[in-house]
Amino acid sequence: MKKLFLIIGAPGSGKTTDAQLIAQHHNDRIVHYSTGDLLRAEVASGSERGRLIENFTSKGNLVPLDIVVETIVTAIKNAPKDVIIIDGYPRSVEQMESLDKVLKLQNDVQLLSVIEVDVSEIVARERVLGRARGADDNTEVFNNRMKVYQTPLKEIQDFYSKMGILKRINGERSIEEIVKEMEVFIESKFKE
Repeated sequence: MKKLFLIIGAPGSGKTTDAQLIAQHHNDRIVHYSTGDLLRAEVASGSERGRLIENFTSKGNLVPLDIVVETIVTAIKNAPKDVIIIDGYPRSVEQMESLDKVLKLQNDVQLLSVIEVDVSEIVARERVLGRARGADDNTEVFNNRMKVYQTPLKEIQDFYSKMGILKRINGERSIEEIVKEMEVFIESKFKE
């Protein structure tokens, strides 16, 4: 059975870096996928779906639900290892509900936890605008991405809290401290 961990957090929370480091430290049994990377790979492929995705992401908007869920479920099913960490998902109540429905319909993937990397909007803004990697890293797009993240957040937190699988981690510390706490937590889930 595949064991799934989702990592959510504001733009600039460090969720992708944290997940990458954990997967590197445990590359014998953990594989990491960033929702953003999965979608960017589709864009880079030049496919029809990739062009559609780019229309949404270039404006900081959410990619349509069916495309995202299809991309994620395909990645989980094809994962070369039994433990999968996906960061940047879910980003909406609809994404959360859709994934929940898909997971309930099969029995070869178990969602063990949703880890929220918690940072203030001020810290997130400084990190994103400070790194400015591409066209989507400017103030206007950041503000939109932050709004898109924050709008459904309470409902997402409540949903996973009721399931007893939400874990919040302080993301305003050193990467080493955050990654260590996540690793200990993830390993504790294997023992349950």
